[in-house]
Amino acid sequence: MASSDAATRRVETGLLPAFVALVAGAVALGFSAIFVRYAAAAEIGPFASAFWRVALALPVLFLWMRLEEVGEGRPAPRPLGGATVLAGLAFAGDLFFWHLSILHTTVANATFFATTAPFFVVAIAWLILRQRIARGTVLGLLLCLLGGLALIGASLEADPGRVKGDLQGIATAFFFGLYFLFVERARQDGGAGRVTFEASAITAAALLPVALMLEPRVIPADTPGWLALIGLAWISHAGGQGLLSVALGRLPATFSSLVIFLEAVATAAFGWALLGERLTLIQGLGGALILLGIWVARPQASGASA
Repeated sequence: MASSDAATRRVETGLLPAFVALVAGAVALGFSAIFVRYAAAAEIGPFASAFWRVALALPVLFLWMRLEEVGEGRPAPRPLGGATVLAGLAFAGDLFFWHLSILHTTVANATFFATTAPFFVVAIAWLILRQRIARGTVLGLLLCLLGGLALIGASLEADPGRVKGDLQGIATAFFFGLYFLFVERARQDGGAGRVTFEASAITAAALLPVALMLEPRVIPADTPGWLALIGLAWISHAGGQGLLSVALGRLPATFSSLVIFLEAVATAAFGWALLGERLTLIQGLGGALILLGIWVARPQASGASA
């Protein structure tokens, strides 16, 4: 019994750094809405900010990739993998539909529907990839969904005129779910730095023509605009998505996808601290439910299932 307990502790200790990376990534992602608002105040459109979010992160991600590979003494880089390409395209779809959703429905509706991404991760993993889903994962997901509803539910609006934007929010969740699964697969063959850099390059290439076609201005006109975009790129993307890639090398996508709920908690906290947005008791309880759901869904020491 003692040896079994010791093995359990060793496995849980191995998962701890990945979980810390997951939480830190969620906090970094939580800043994204703040930076997008600052960019909008500098008259930078949503599609332009989506492009710059990944494009300006590329130098940082390239440096991380090279340092990682030199430090670990890795052999010559492999050819660009299909899973990495699909991850980049999925993230481009995520950002594209996310910004469309913000334009065509309320921010609360767009945010809530985007938080259903873990549902798509679990559904695809179970129905298509034939992975066994642990009961704790399902229960944790339900708790997180209830928490997300409590966190932003008071602001939700049922309006037939916003159905298009609501559906685009669901499309956002679907593509973000695909992103988790593709990055998880890509991390089996490459390091976190290389996967994040290559996927981001694909995303930037896909979003550039979108920004050029749909935005009257792509290049910021002043320093505040550039600072907002640099913060979005270096903190939210290089930091958030990079740490997410680190976590997906050790934690299953079905669990890691719950990071989007932590992102909602972090966004609400930053909105309160930086933008003066009011938080209610119900929202606080929602945040607590999300944390409980993530604890319930945590990978077990056996590491057998997500």
